[in-house]
Amino acid sequence: MIYTSKKLVQASLHTLTYHPLRKEFGLRSQMAQSVTKTVIARYKSTMENSHDWTKVEFKKPELDWVWNRDYSLAQGVFSVNTLEERIQVPFESQGMKHFFDGTWKFGTAKVVYKHGKFFLHIPMTQCIEETEWEQLKEIVGVDRGLNFLIVYDSHGQTWFIKGRPIKDRRGHYKQLRRHLQQRQTPSARRRLKKIGQRETRWMTDVNHQVSKALVERYGKNTVFVLEDLTGIRTATEKVRKRNRYESVSWAYYQLRQMIEYKAAKAQLKVIAVDPHYTSQTCPKCGHTEKGNRNKKHHRFACQNCHYRSHDDRIGAMNLHRKGIEYRVAVAAQA
Repeated sequence: MIYTSKKLVQASLHTLTYHPLRKEFGLRSQMAQSVTKTVIARYKSTMENSHDWTKVEFKKPELDWVWNRDYSLAQGVFSVNTLEERIQVPFESQGMKHFFDGTWKFGTAKVVYKHGKFFLHIPMTQCIEETEWEQLKEIVGVDRGLNFLIVYDSHGQTWFIKGRPIKDRRGHYKQLRRHLQQRQTPSARRRLKKIGQRETRWMTDVNHQVSKALVERYGKNTVFVLEDLTGIRTATEKVRKRNRYESVSWAYYQLRQMIEYKAAKAQLKVIAVDPHYTSQTCPKCGHTEKGNRNKKHHRFACQNCHYRSHDDRIGAMNLHRKGIEYRVAVAAQA
């Protein structure tokens, strides 16, 4: 219904879907509303990744539970809304006790079905005092690339995090999938499914490690400057077909999300700036020219002042410069 109507407004869709969902599937009131919200969220997420109006499909059962309406946790009892009635189930709070200290808020939980079992994913939020711009002394430019993740800070120090081994491993997964797809057997299809899940878990773990190391390296009073890579999928789809998977499937947005929430927790800031010409602009004299950069050999040589460096390092340096400009602009408005 959303795909054909192209409506993403909860109020409009509520009128169209609420009663049919309750009548056809026997859903309770809150469940019917949650179904609509879940589908809307999936479409919005798809559109943010530059896939306008791609038809959304749910391959596995899932359900959203709203806090204090569909579920609640208190005094060792898990109270949950079901199709028949509300039930109460005891749960073990070991390792979770700090979430009940009054500073954390429970969000809309998601019930997912994996590996023959149901899992409940509960998001938690905590209010953290925001750091004022006057306190931010360290500005760090972070250039996210396929071969390197480059970090350049206020002290002129550069930190290269190798991305080539990650890229090569994704290439290995691609070749393995291609081999299994050619076999077209039930066992090959089962293996393909497991490989996809394994690659997703591995890539998520890599992004967790990188974001954690980045935040711990610089600590408080730091602002990270990242490129706003919205629409990066459209750009990377222009690369050669044999390299397209490694480029298009790179988890740029996930890494940015992890840096943002870890930074917020540590009272740091993250800003995203326009990425255009960050690898073609000289950080010393400001001269911008396509000929400054030799993309094939990862070299930068300014045609004006002849400054030379690694082209990805230039990107991080320019992001650092944009961070300084952003801070000056904020100070001017204060």
